[in-house]
Amino acid sequence: MQGPAVHGESVFSPVMLIGQAPGAREISERRPFCWTAGKTLFKWFAPLGLDERAFRARVLMSAVCRCFPGKNPRGGDRLPDDEEVAHCQRWWLSELELLRPRLILPVGRLAIAQLLPAARLSERIGRQWVYRAPQGWNADVIPLPHPSGASTWFKMEPGQTLLQQALALIAAHPAWQALVAEAAQDAQGDLAQPHAAASARISN
Repeated sequence: MQGPAVHGESVFSPVMLIGQAPGAREISERRPFCWTAGKTLFKWFAPLGLDERAFRARVLMSAVCRCFPGKNPRGGDRLPDDEEVAHCQRWWLSELELLRPRLILPVGRLAIAQLLPAARLSERIGRQWVYRAPQGWNADVIPLPHPSGASTWFKMEPGQTLLQQALALIAAHPAWQALVAEAAQDAQGDLAQPHAAASARISN
């Protein structure tokens, strides 16, 4: 695995996203989902009320592994092996326990497999599940496919339809709706500030 480790903003949020592992570009930029896969991911979320900026500011972005696993000789990034996954597990599990989110969004097969029994994507995507933590608390889980440019799963059926079903579930979830409302309120405040400043200048 190649460092440095990459992680999102440390935000206290009711929603937690768990990715697979950073790519080479994420390592150089020091932030998750900052290249091709990220562009696709944030295109999924923007119509649901959170653009990239709002999402990064309000959702804890974690990962199964924090360092770049290197390239696969056959092309693309190498999938972290079981030992690497086990070695990094304490980081995202600690975040999960500290945050105790109401909604978890695992992205890709590797992340989904950490929370739910192994199954085909078609049996996981498009439905809402429950994660039962050993400490006694629960969270809803809405899995998503990995938005990698090398993946065709979400571009073909049944992936297209199942992805839209998953996004609809996210949009309807109370934890997500709370973040959307918060972002909208902040946006209104930002719009009001220039008007307030202009009014102050006129009155002076």
